[in-house]
This record gives sequence, C-alpha cells and structure tokens, in this order.
Amino acid sequence: MSSSNRHNLGLFWPVERNRLKTNDFQRLPQFFHRRWTVPILAELSVRRGCKFAWLVHTLGAGRAVVRQTLDDLIDLGLVQRNAGYGHPLRPEYLLTDRGRAVAPACAALMGALRAADVLDVGLKKWSMPTLAAVGSGADRFGAIARRLGGATDRAVSLALKDLRAVRLIDRRVDAGAPPAPIYATTTRGLALAARLDVLTGTP
Repeated sequence: MSSSNRHNLGLFWPVERNRLKTNDFQRLPQFFHRRWTVPILAELSVRRGCKFAWLVHTLGAGRAVVRQTLDDLIDLGLVQRNAGYGHPLRPEYLLTDRGRAVAPACAALMGALRAADVLDVGLKKWSMPTLAAVGSGADRFGAIARRLGGATDRAVSLALKDLRAVRLIDRRVDAGAPPAPIYATTTRGLALAARLDVLTGTP
C-alpha cells in the first residue's frame, strides 16, 4: 500500500506518523481500573465539586461502586472530602491540586468518547491504555503488551479487538517470515490517543 493511499484511508503506520510523546504507561491504567474513575473526575471538574448523591444519580451507577471509586481517588490523592461540607449548597467531594491538573483532561476525553460514539468501549479497563500504547509507536502485539505492563495477553488481545471494532485502530499483516500483525491508529484513534497524554504524565 502506498504512502498516499494509507493517508487517504486515515491510517498512521509507525514509519510515517508523528509519534506521540512516550510517558510512563504504568500511570494510565489507574484511571481505567474502575469504570467510573474518569466520569467522576470529569463531573468534579465541570461542577467544581459534587455531592455523593449527585454522582450516583448523574452517572446512573450503583452507590457501592461510586463509593469505592471515590475512596480509590482519595487514596490516589486526586479527590478529597470537603472539610466544610454541611451546608446544603456545598459539595461533598472536591478535587485536590493533583486532581485539578488531570480532571479537565478527563472531561475532554468523556466528550470525545461520546462524540465518537465509543463510550462503552473507551471506558473498559484496557481500551484507552492500549490505544495510547499504539498511538505512541508500539505497533506489534508484544511491544504493546510490554508497554502496558500489567495487562495479560488475553486482556491486550480483547482490547485490540474492541478498538478495531470501533475503528480506533487498524491492523495489517507484515509479509515477513513469519508474517506478523502490525497495529496502527486511525485518524480518529490518534485524536483520542492525544487526549491521554496528560493522564500518562500524571506525577
């Protein structure tokens, strides 16, 4: 396939794309370990703090999973309980300084996932970390798995399958000996991957 044809198809193979900045990918999965982490950070950013009941109602999530996610975010130093909570108009949970550094990126990511109609896939545990790995230049299965660190081969395989199904990445077979699949972001996949850069670089 010629270079011009690849660009016409919206594909970015490693030899010709501008690679995204490679950060510590061990940090990124913490934002997707739980289904509601990114949505909660997004809500806290947009509303500048929220009550627990508001989060449960707005997200349509169970009370137990929202509570556990908030506890995890507090442990990560991204969210804090409001010491002045008690007045009906005061939020129960607020972002910390570290949380304020990343939460706007979570809000932007949520908007982009909704706009691309890939919210369900995008919030799975390994979808966005896998997309970020491919977007940073890891183009073979082994390289992607190594970049992610804690993901099992099955988890990486399922994430690649999901991302291909929603056209965020594509796959071609390198005619070597033996043939090997090569993965690359599509145009819209690269745009989403770029939004993850703030999260991968969280201190």
